[in-house]
Amino acid sequence: MTETETENETQTETATQPPFVLPALDAALSPFTGWTRSHWEATADNWLGHIRRYSSELHAAPVLPGRVTRDGERRESMETIGRSLLMAAPRLAGAKGEDPLQLAAWYRQALLAGTDPAGPESWPRGVTCKPPLLGVTNSIVEAANIAFSLYISRDWLWEGFSREEKTQVADWLRHHARLEVWGNNWQLFPAMAEGFLRSVGEDVSGCTGARNVARVESWYLGDGWYTDGPEHAIDYYNAWAIHPYLWAWYEMTGQQDTYEGRRCKERLGAFIETQSLMYADDGAVLHVGRSLAYRTAVLGALWCAELAGVNPLAPGATRRLASGVLANFTDRGVGVDGPPSLGWYREHLDSCQEYSGFGSPYLAGIGFLGLALPADHPVWTAQEEAQPTDGAPLQRALPDVGWTFSTAGDLVRLTNHGSDHCGLPVGWGTDPDDPHYAKFSYSTHTAPGTGAAWVDNIDGHLALVDADGMASRRCSLRGTRVDGALSGSVHIPQLNNTSLPGTAVTTVSLVEGIYELRAHLVHGAAGYVLREGSAAVAGDSMPDAGTSGSETDGLAPLAWARNGDGVFAAVVGLSGWEQPATAAYSGDNALAGHHVVPFLTAAIDPARAGEPSVHLALHALTRGEAPTEAELRAAVDVRVDGTVVTAQWTGGEAHTFDLASFVPWDGKTGKQ
Repeated sequence: MTETETENETQTETATQPPFVLPALDAALSPFTGWTRSHWEATADNWLGHIRRYSSELHAAPVLPGRVTRDGERRESMETIGRSLLMAAPRLAGAKGEDPLQLAAWYRQALLAGTDPAGPESWPRGVTCKPPLLGVTNSIVEAANIAFSLYISRDWLWEGFSREEKTQVADWLRHHARLEVWGNNWQLFPAMAEGFLRSVGEDVSGCTGARNVARVESWYLGDGWYTDGPEHAIDYYNAWAIHPYLWAWYEMTGQQDTYEGRRCKERLGAFIETQSLMYADDGAVLHVGRSLAYRTAVLGALWCAELAGVNPLAPGATRRLASGVLANFTDRGVGVDGPPSLGWYREHLDSCQEYSGFGSPYLAGIGFLGLALPADHPVWTAQEEAQPTDGAPLQRALPDVGWTFSTAGDLVRLTNHGSDHCGLPVGWGTDPDDPHYAKFSYSTHTAPGTGAAWVDNIDGHLALVDADGMASRRCSLRGTRVDGALSGSVHIPQLNNTSLPGTAVTTVSLVEGIYELRAHLVHGAAGYVLREGSAAVAGDSMPDAGTSGSETDGLAPLAWARNGDGVFAAVVGLSGWEQPATAAYSGDNALAGHHVVPFLTAAIDPARAGEPSVHLALHALTRGEAPTEAELRAAVDVRVDGTVVTAQWTGGEAHTFDLASFVPWDGKTGKQ
C-alpha cells in the first residue's frame, strides 16, 4: 500500500450518513424483483450520499476510500465528480421540479471549483493522448461524462450558471474537445464535449467531433456491436460508452433524423436485442471484458434505447432486467455501507485496470439513466414484468462478432471466438492477452482467474505447457467463424512474447443446453503437455471438487467442481486426453475468495513431431441440479475420422465438421 493509499484509508469522514434502507418490495407491480422506481431513487441517493460524506470544502475534490493511481489524488477526485454526475443528472432530470438533496447547487459548485484554473480545487487539464504522452489524460474522459450529464439535466445544471460561469465551464470543455486521443472509444470523449457546446451555442472552432464519430462508426461489426478500435476488443464499452455517446452526439448536434442519426438508433436497438441476453434471471451479469468495476454501467445503452424510442424490449421487461441487475449488486453489499469499491461483488483489485482509482466505479451512474424518464413512464408503471427470454433455454449466434450466447441451467454462457483485445499489457506478464478476453468461455456465474491463477492460465483455456510448467497464451486470433450452433477460431500459441515455432491451434465449439463440446486441432505440440481447463468455480469457502477415470482404466477422464450456491462445472475427456485434475486458488477471483478449476492433461510424445493431434472435451456448466458422472459421459457420442468430427447429442441433433477447414485462414500470414 502506498503512502497516499494509507492516508486515504485513514481519512476522517466529513459527514455521517444514515443506514441504507430500501423501500418495501412491491410484489404487485414487480412480482419478480419487487423493485420500483423508488428503489432506484433510494439507491442513487445512497450512492451519491457517499460522495458528500467524503466531500471537500468546494465539492470538487472529494477523497473516497480506495486506491489512488500514479496520476494522483486530484485526478481521482475529478473522476469522482465527473462520474457521479452521471447518476445525479438523471436523478435531477426526472424529478419534476424537486431537488430535496440540493444536488444541482452542490454539483454546480463542484464544476465551478474544478474548472477554475486558479482555484484551490482546480482539476488537471488533459493533454494529447498521442505520443509523447506527458501528463494526466483522464480529464478528457471526465469532460465527456460532464458534457453528457449537462445535456441530460441542462435545465437543472447548465441554466443555473451565470454567463461568466458558463464561459468558464465551456472553456474547460472546449480545451478537451480540441485534443487528439487514443484510437478507441476515447474518440468519442472530445466529441461529447464538442456536442454539448454546440447544443448550447458555444464556440467549437478547432474541434473534430464529426471526424471522431465517423471513425467509431467505421468499427461497426454487426448485430449492434462495435469493436473498441482496430483491436479485436469487443466488450461492455459498447454499452457504457460507444452507444450512449453516439446517440448523444446525434441528439446534441441536431442530426438525430439524418441518415447517420437514424442508422445510429437502428444499431442501438439491434444492440439491445442481443445484449439483453447477457443477464441471468437472478440479475447476474455476464462477466467478460475490462473495467468491470463499472458494474451497472452495462445498462447505459438500454436506457438510451428507451429514451430514443428504439428499445425492442417491453417496458416491464426493461424494468425487470435493469432492476434485477441493480438488486443483484446491492444484495451483495455494493455501495451499501460505503462507495462502490474497485471490484465486482467485493473489492478485488486484480480484476481491475491499473488506471482505475477510488472514483472510477461511479461510472456505474450511466446505468441509472432510466431515472431521467418521468415517474409515470411505462417502464416504471407497466404491470407486466416479463423477462425477455421467459427463462427458456436459447442460443443466439453473432457471426460478425464471433460470439454465441446460450442460456441454460439458470445461467448465461458466452462462447468466445471473436474477442481477444491483444496489444495492451495487463500487468501480469509479457504476453499481451487478458483473462477477461482470451478465454474460450465466460458466464454470468463464473469469472476468470486473475493474479497467480492468470499466471498459471488454466481456466477456459487450451495450453501447451513446457518443461518448466509455463503455459502458452491464446493471444490474437488469426481467424474466426460462427455458423449456427458451431463456432471456431485459430490462434498461434505464444509464450514469453514469442509465438511457439510451428504451433497453431484450431478450436471448434458446439453448444447444446448446459454442454459445450470443444474440439481442438493442435499443430506443433510434440514434447509439450497439453492442458484443457474448465470454468473457475468460486465460493466464499473452497468449492468441492473431484476427479475420476483416466486413459489407463478405460474410463473417460472427468474433473468437476461445485460451490455452495450450486454452480457446477465439469470437463470430460472424450478423445486425446489422459488425466483429470483440479487446481485451487485463494484471492484470485472477482466473485468470491476461493476458486477451483477442473482440467485435463495429455503428454504429447516427442516422436510425433510434425503430426497434428485432435483433442475433444465435453464441458458442462450449470447452476442447481448437476448431471451425474454417468450423464456427463453419455451426453454426447463422438466419432473422429482424421480431422473430421461427428457429434451426436443424446436425444438431440448430430453435427459433422472438419477441424482442418472449418475456420478459413492463411497459415503463413495469419490472416483470415
